[in-house]
Amino acid sequence: MKSGFLEKLIGRLGRIAPEEVQNYLIRLAEEKGFFETVFNAIQEGIIVTDSNGRITYVNEAACELFGLESEDAIGKRLDERVRGLDWDALSHSEGAISRDMEIFYPQNRFINFYIVPLTIERRATEDKIDNEAGGSRASWTGKPERVDGPGSESIDHKIDISARHVGHAMILRDITESRRSAEQTIESERLNALTLLAAGVAHEIGNPLNSLHIHLQLMERKVRELDDRVQRELQESIDVARAEIARLDSIVTQFLRAIRPSKPQLHPENVNAIVDEAVRFFAPEIQDREIVVEQELRSDLPLLQLDRDQMKQAFYNVIKNSFEAMKRRNVLRIRTDRDDTHVLVSFTDTGVGMSAENLSRVFEPYFTTKSSGTGLGLLIVRRIVREHGGELSIESSEGKGLTLTIRLPYIDKRVRMLEAGTPETPATQ
Repeated sequence: MKSGFLEKLIGRLGRIAPEEVQNYLIRLAEEKGFFETVFNAIQEGIIVTDSNGRITYVNEAACELFGLESEDAIGKRLDERVRGLDWDALSHSEGAISRDMEIFYPQNRFINFYIVPLTIERRATEDKIDNEAGGSRASWTGKPERVDGPGSESIDHKIDISARHVGHAMILRDITESRRSAEQTIESERLNALTLLAAGVAHEIGNPLNSLHIHLQLMERKVRELDDRVQRELQESIDVARAEIARLDSIVTQFLRAIRPSKPQLHPENVNAIVDEAVRFFAPEIQDREIVVEQELRSDLPLLQLDRDQMKQAFYNVIKNSFEAMKRRNVLRIRTDRDDTHVLVSFTDTGVGMSAENLSRVFEPYFTTKSSGTGLGLLIVRRIVREHGGELSIESSEGKGLTLTIRLPYIDKRVRMLEAGTPETPATQ
């Protein structure tokens, strides 16, 4: 229907027969259904609210992005259905606003949303009739319209146009792929810079450490010639120095692994067996802290092409992070499963969890929430997993633990015989 149709219709209601009104309402309902069909067909999400921030319309794309049910969302405040959205601040802007946001439910995505206020023009028409009795003519702001008709009195129509705010429209666009592509480019540039630094670090620190280790061995031989009391004192100092050298060597090794992982040597491996080995490595700590490790390992997993040592290192780092986040007698659940294309290994702890802000930074080099952490553990895990063609994801809420899931691809070499015929040409009996 053309613009201004409703205004004209309302102005003529007194002269329209009930049958015509019914026809107009049917046309309105049909056009409403048509526009809803169009809005549900587009990929961008659309949400419309009233002036109080209550949802009056939401299309299917917006429901999918935010995990909403249309029937349940209508009439509810938008900031109640989309947690973390500062609707009051956004809705008080006089003009359009464009922002990016990261959401974690139902999936971790990046969304660009464009909010524009909705206004409706209201035309107030006042009529002033000049009759023979005479009367003072009021002054008007607005454009006067003079209407003279045969046998009619002189009428001045004065139209005052004003805008009334009725709500907001929000257009949502999923920018996850472009955002992650940009992040990968930045990460690649950052790792290239770190790679150049790594060569210098390996040379400048590695060689002196080797020299220190050799001289400590020479000192240890000389110490054996001294009396027992002096020997014990010097041996303690030598042991401390050797431990610090080992710690520095470990830091350098972790650094090099994080930015220059060696190419995996792939062999058919049982993921469950690697998980068992990783857990057994922590047996003394599990016993000392009375941590409960629950394993739910699916027995029919296919063998995967893996580098056993690298994957074990990845599992070590994940389990270590979980233990450091948990208190005594907490629980770590390790579960293996599969879908049509991947084997899944998930680690769910009952530790302190992570805030949304920290969760978005866990793969940044040197970012850590621990006082003594290097910030390289999860970076190493992700590089190892990616070298195997896999990916990992993290879900967490502050104070409610964390779940890290590793997805490793497999090739299913089985075949499945199809019945004769196809859906287009079904077999006949």
